[in-house]
Amino acid sequence: MKLLEMSSEIWTDVLDKVGQAWWVEIQTQSPTCTYYFGPFINNKAAQLAQPGYVEDVEQEAKVININVKRCQPKQITIIEEDDCISCN
Repeated sequence: MKLLEMSSEIWTDVLDKVGQAWWVEIQTQSPTCTYYFGPFINNKAAQLAQPGYVEDVEQEAKVININVKRCQPKQITIIEEDDCISCN
């Protein structure tokens, strides 16, 4: 089983490097943020993990949009400057 897990992780890394991995994108309001969770090897794996991420984010903010998509986020957490408490 370890070999299967290792090959899955390697394949996910390859997909991520070429922008073909799947990510859960959660957008919130109050604060206005976009969070990315992943990478995942396929859409199904991302869909299965999604409820746990939504539950975690809902403890901090109001969730307004959830997407599962192929992408290669440059940042995994994006905070709108208007909502940044510690910005200068």
